[in-house]
Amino acid sequence: MRFEGVSKRFGAHAALRHVDLTIDAGECLVLLGPSGCGKTTLLRLLAGLERADTGRIWIGDRIVNDIDPASRDVAMVFQNYALYPHFTVAQNIAFPLRARGVRAAEIETKVRAAAERVGLDGLLDRRPAQLSGGQQQRVALARAIVRSPAVYLMDEPLSNLDAQLRLQTRTELKRLHQQLGTTMVYVTHDQAEAMTLGGRIAILDHGSIVQVGPPLELYRQPANTFVATFLGSPPMNLLSESRNGRGVTLGVRPEDVQVSASARDGWEEVRVLVVEPMGSESLVTLERNGQRIVAKVGADLHLEPDEPAWISLASDRVLTFDSDGRRVERD
Repeated sequence: MRFEGVSKRFGAHAALRHVDLTIDAGECLVLLGPSGCGKTTLLRLLAGLERADTGRIWIGDRIVNDIDPASRDVAMVFQNYALYPHFTVAQNIAFPLRARGVRAAEIETKVRAAAERVGLDGLLDRRPAQLSGGQQQRVALARAIVRSPAVYLMDEPLSNLDAQLRLQTRTELKRLHQQLGTTMVYVTHDQAEAMTLGGRIAILDHGSIVQVGPPLELYRQPANTFVATFLGSPPMNLLSESRNGRGVTLGVRPEDVQVSASARDGWEEVRVLVVEPMGSESLVTLERNGQRIVAKVGADLHLEPDEPAWISLASDRVLTFDSDGRRVERD
């Protein structure tokens, strides 16, 4: 599946700009980026819910630009689940099969199998209003699964769930993809979802793909300062420096900032601004040469606001970015 030079405008707004992207069979590719970056538009183009202005879209060995959504062999799970309130769970799951004229006996077998796979087998007679948000989300997943499509398209399916349920359902989604082995394209603005679900992540900004790669590669080797600060919580520290008379930006992840409460040879003195305990670790905001830097430290390290501390930056983990924000490769 791939996009070749795909662009899309809505009036004067360029939603996508000459996108080239290949999605491997069986992988889970996550489209990640801030609101309005074009990720949902890309998904809707795949589904056939929007038409590209330029470029070609391939699903398998077919160019699908002019193929209607029902003939593309994709299933989409929406943010709001799009369930029929007057249907039971079983009827909602069965709907795409009935629309295709599948025999009643086969429908019943497939519906029960899909419901069991997502843990809904005891709820088939209930209606959506009788279900929790997490259960409704599972109905939407089962309705997609029951069709056995070539591609699953997921548009922020966890965004309406509370934090604990999001974490639980995220784990179930990853397990489900491993079991099904079907290509999945997943849209989110949540970098934690992207890091845990994606075999690869495609990061978008202002309608263009900025970087594509495995999660850890993007985390450790971001292409520019946008990726560096968008991926990671807390984000990468960006520190302005002058080298050989030219301004550069140094990037270091909070976990790569070593902190001591006492002076050490070769370590730099800084001032503690804020300490935020988070259980097994703490986030510490420090002032270094008039700039703020955030470090992740063990909870047993005792630091006090307005007191000095000493830091060392792991040299092999410090990145350099040029004046345009692009990462400079090491020699």
